[in-house]
Amino acid sequence: MNIKFRLILMNFMQFFIWGAWLLTIGAYWFQNKHWSGAQFGVIFSTMGISAIFMPALTGIISDRFVNAEKLYGIMHIMGSLVLFSLPLVTNPSTFFWVILLNMVFYMPTLSLSITVAYTALKNKNMDVVKDYPPIRIWGTIGFIAALWTVSLTHNETSANQFYIASAVSMALGIYSFTLPKCPPLLSKTSGKSLTDNLGLNAFALFKTPKFAIFFAFSMLLGAALQLTNAYGDTFLHDFNNVAAYKDTVAVKYPAIIMSISQISETLFILAIPFFLRKFGIKYVMLFSMLAWVLRFGLFAFGDPADGLWMIILSCIVYGMAFDFFNISGSLFVETQTTPEIRGSAQGLFMMMVNGFGALFGSFASGVIIDEFFTLADKSKNWHGIWLTFAAYALIIAVVFPFVFRYKHNKALEDAIQHA
Repeated sequence: MNIKFRLILMNFMQFFIWGAWLLTIGAYWFQNKHWSGAQFGVIFSTMGISAIFMPALTGIISDRFVNAEKLYGIMHIMGSLVLFSLPLVTNPSTFFWVILLNMVFYMPTLSLSITVAYTALKNKNMDVVKDYPPIRIWGTIGFIAALWTVSLTHNETSANQFYIASAVSMALGIYSFTLPKCPPLLSKTSGKSLTDNLGLNAFALFKTPKFAIFFAFSMLLGAALQLTNAYGDTFLHDFNNVAAYKDTVAVKYPAIIMSISQISETLFILAIPFFLRKFGIKYVMLFSMLAWVLRFGLFAFGDPADGLWMIILSCIVYGMAFDFFNISGSLFVETQTTPEIRGSAQGLFMMMVNGFGALFGSFASGVIIDEFFTLADKSKNWHGIWLTFAAYALIIAVVFPFVFRYKHNKALEDAIQHA
């Protein structure tokens, strides 16, 4: 089988697993189980908790002891078993621990899949920069396909979404053992210290003002990402309780509507080189923050009938909100750090976004929604929720250009010209 096709299949299943439940778990939590918002916020913190330590730990294991493709397969098989058991949980406290265990197995597969793909392409003397992006985009397509599968089969509030994810995770786990070999490259007696292997030396970047500010904003925008992941689908589901909207397409198939966000993501990736060359990296980051304001603001005033255009436009804007900071941010890290710590610095960037940012967004949003926007009948004031999130993003966007004082240098200019 062609190596590109094999890696495409790997990426497709990798993100299909996540897409099968990530955006619809809120509907399962609120519509099926009727558990509280504060407790749900804690559920989304599991991604942040696991992202803080698991990728680094599995990176050390794959570097020194176990083939990356085998470790990748083991993680998915274990994750499959956990997902299969999730519908058996009958209380929110146990649900938290089970979903945390699932994320402990899943989060490191995001970086392991990149390691496997890069190794396979390099062993075939292929250009990673040129050949990997068209492969990776199939991960986003897999995420979209999962959303459509769950939505069209009317499983958005059903436990079946976890069974679907479990089946694909088991299939990918088994398939992983057929992927090209990716053996450990560091000997057990390597001179590198444990501190080096864990990437802890990258924390010295916090001593530099521009990096300290950049990582702080990375965390704040990571929180915004968790807000849209956690509450977007259940927001549309709640319109089912309003007679005027009950039979609209957006209420019947909310996951399909939300999948427009991922479709937009694939398109804005292609636009990034133009925006970087035209406006520079600082303003591309600022555009991302303003896009988050629009994302939440349009949700606040949208509805599934006459206001459907606002919801759809919000989903389109998501592509800019997500891609422009994540990709331009990784480019900033790549060009502003020394070669010796670029890998660990990228890990630190991901830790701030998907680790601490996810934790902050999950805990804070759950408490705020329960305290200020949950009505006596347990329904939610979504207009107020989204306006609050929009105000949060607007404050970030207003402050950012004044505190992030940064001028281009040659390395970054060259990278932008070749982006």
